[in-house]
Amino acid sequence: MNPAPFVGVRHPWCTDFEWQRAKQPPRRLTDAQTRSFDADGWLIVEDVLDASTLADLTAQLDALEAEADAFVRAQPDDRFVLSEADAITFSTHAVLTSEVARRVSRLESITDICHDLIGPDVRLYWDQLVYKKPQKPREFPWHQDNGYTFIEPQQYLTIWLALNDATVDNGCPWVAPGTHRTGTLTHTYVHPLGLQCFADHPAAIAAPISAGSAVVFSSLTPHRTGPNTTEAVRKAYILQFAPDGVEVLRGDPSSGSPPARELQNDPDRQYLVLRDGHRIDSAA
Repeated sequence: MNPAPFVGVRHPWCTDFEWQRAKQPPRRLTDAQTRSFDADGWLIVEDVLDASTLADLTAQLDALEAEADAFVRAQPDDRFVLSEADAITFSTHAVLTSEVARRVSRLESITDICHDLIGPDVRLYWDQLVYKKPQKPREFPWHQDNGYTFIEPQQYLTIWLALNDATVDNGCPWVAPGTHRTGTLTHTYVHPLGLQCFADHPAAIAAPISAGSAVVFSSLTPHRTGPNTTEAVRKAYILQFAPDGVEVLRGDPSSGSPPARELQNDPDRQYLVLRDGHRIDSAA
């Protein structure tokens, strides 16, 4: 597929970005898949989790989501940041409390994807569950993950794991192929949904997947999820991985002043999963 026409405005800090393709021979992915990711910025990887691991992970994340939902319902207007009762629940850093989440973040099926698309030295950057509820069907707007928190290197990896089947009807991801090569775009807040880099994309593609499979995309690939119009909750667990040495940029992008930089290496939730291409079985 040819890259889609550029849509959007570059972020002020995105001044000299150049897309970098991973150069190491792939372990899990095929050469065709890595070429497709390079061109389009996303791909589907089937059966990342086996049935037993999926069941264990879902059970622990269900418990965390119940706690997060109760907290949101105790807030004014049943809202907290982007979470809203009966619409969508976000809960971050499951690896801090869930043994299964930590184990999943270091599975060979996961770290091999990281190796193939990032490189030999990879750190967990972020993890969160996202449960989309059917009572208030809403889309989640077009955005890039690097549009929420600007990090460098700008291109890192999101592995969007489906805990149950993700369909067009219950809010599977949609992606904008090819736009990742532009770098980070400017985002604006759309109340009450979240940040948005553009309202629509001419080449948008739906990415439905079965439970235990993953949509894998770049932090620079614009994506959205549609409303959940079914009668059941759509459940996803999102793991994000970045090259070791990644930094968050802080400041006002419109000021012209250089941003402050914060190294992302929290030992409890941003641990290495690959060092020199070797998988690390415990937090390091």
